[in-house]
Amino acid sequence: MPKLTLASDAFNRQGPFSLPIDGTPLTYNQISMGRPPIMVTCDCGETKDVPYGERWECERCGRRWNTQQIPAEEYDGLLRRMRRFRLEVLGFAVLVAAVVIPLIVFVSASLIFTVPLIAAAWLFLYLPMWRRKTRRAARNAPRWELDPE
Repeated sequence: MPKLTLASDAFNRQGPFSLPIDGTPLTYNQISMGRPPIMVTCDCGETKDVPYGERWECERCGRRWNTQQIPAEEYDGLLRRMRRFRLEVLGFAVLVAAVVIPLIVFVSASLIFTVPLIAAAWLFLYLPMWRRKTRRAARNAPRWELDPE
């Protein structure tokens, strides 16, 4: 089991976004991050999050499961859809900021008082709709039936 060090140890010479795990510095870089794991549920009821392309042997019954049985194009398509949802919410936020900030700067500084209203609309109107759409897409994502090796 990896041992995480205290946050104060993480800031020495490695920057604020790295935690040494087992002596190996681990930096946060979302571009080079690996794929999210796949939850494999064994026939005996044991579950484990397994990275795509790796094998797992159930500790309870000894069955071996291989996530490479999942078609790569289906898994990559699912990752692209989820990434597109994240980029959509980020793009909408940038669009709103690109409209509101010039209005505040060039038209009237008093428009800054609309920022809380825009933030409330974002929080209570747009985000719930976006979450429902994202969860619906995740629920409708393909389910794969793996065969034990």
